[in-house]
Formats: sequence, structure tokens, C-alpha cells
Amino acid sequence: MVEQHAYLDSIKKQFLYYKTIGEKAMEQVEPEQLFMAVHDDSNSIATIVKHLWGNMLSRWTDFLKTDGEKPWRDRDSEFENDIQTKEELLQKWNEGWACLFDALESIRPDQLSHIIYIRNEGHTVMEAINRQLAHYPYHVGQIVYAAKLLKKGSWDSLSIPRNRSNEFNANKFSNERAVKHFLDEELRK
Repeated sequence: MVEQHAYLDSIKKQFLYYKTIGEKAMEQVEPEQLFMAVHDDSNSIATIVKHLWGNMLSRWTDFLKTDGEKPWRDRDSEFENDIQTKEELLQKWNEGWACLFDALESIRPDQLSHIIYIRNEGHTVMEAINRQLAHYPYHVGQIVYAAKLLKKGSWDSLSIPRNRSNEFNANKFSNERAVKHFLDEELRK
């Protein structure tokens, strides 16, 4: 049971970390750049946010009782670049993440092995969480990459800055060895 609690705590921190990374990337571009695609076959940051929003609402609404691909979801429309303002984009971003975090908070450790369905395919709750823990960072990475391409001026690193690995590692190894979550320090920044 302790491992199941640790798992739930860990995945919540990981999802929060990727939410934060996405927000820090979006903060570095001008509002109009959120709606620009790098080329015709790519998605704007706003479109990626809209897709994440649709996926999160579908996967995590009533997830223990209904299929994760809801009949009301229109996945294809998520890729239409029709968000008009940064405020609307952030509203969808926050609504999607809130749906995810509310669902994660509702999970009891003994439910991790329960079977739920996504597109009629059975997953344990843990497998479904892991599936989305791979999917959402994939898209957050796209947001970061697009923001880096679009940003005018220097980029504020979201991880270990270029040519600073030795300094970063020296700092880490100067501390006492400790058992803690690897994101605890990052989430305090």
C-alpha cells in the first residue's frame, strides 16, 4: 500500500512539473506567437493546448465508470486553430489540467489495479495513468520546441542551462544523500 501511495504522489508531481514547464514556455513568447504554426504541417501552441484539453476532459471525466474516449469528444476539431485569445487558451489549459488533477485526487491506492477502458481497450488505472504520463509530456515538449523556435531573443532555460551541467552536478553532489522525489526542488522554483 505504501508503494501505491508513493506512486500516486510521484505521478501527481510529474504531471504538475510538465504543466509548469508548458506554462513557462508559453510565458516566453508574445501572445500572437501562441497562434502561429512553424509550417503548414505543424500545430500552433494554441492547437496543441486545445488537443491536450480535449484529451484530458475525455480521458479523466468519470474515468472509473465510462470509456476514456467520450462520445461527445470531437478529436478532429481539436486540431482546428480557432482559439482566439491567450485568455481562452489559458482557460482551456487550466480546465484540462484541473480535470486531470481532480481525477488523480479521487483515486484510492486500491483502485490502481481496477480495469478501465479507453476506446474499448482495457487498462488498469495505473496503465491508463502511465499512458497519459507519456502522452502529455510529448505534447508539452512540442509546446517547448515551438516556443523556442518562435521566441525573439534569448531563451530562458527550463532545465539545466547549456554548458552548465558540471555546475549543476557539482551542486547536487555537494548535498547530503537523501531519499526524496526528484522533482521536489524543481517544483519549489
